[in-house]
Amino acid sequence: MNNEKIRMDSTLARNTLDEIPTPSSDAKRITGLVKHSGRVTGYQLSDNSILSKEDCIDLARRGGVMGVGVAHRGNTEYLKSIPDGSDNNNLSTLPTVH
Repeated sequence: MNNEKIRMDSTLARNTLDEIPTPSSDAKRITGLVKHSGRVTGYQLSDNSILSKEDCIDLARRGGVMGVGVAHRGNTEYLKSIPDGSDNNNLSTLPTVH
């Protein structure tokens, strides 16, 4: 059953994400969201650095951020958690930081 779930999650990820970069050995985790008027404008990483949304997408593409893929809505790109069957590590559950 677990292998079945992993295959389903992998298929779902490919269907909802444009890119799933392979994280490097020193990749950071996203630990917080920077928001302006309710919209995500940046991300706090596990080393406490804060990057703009665009810079973090670029870093993720280079393998610098683990657990996320790149998706788009219209002409806007954004980071999205790679589906793994757990809601606890979704970006939407992270705290807002300033």
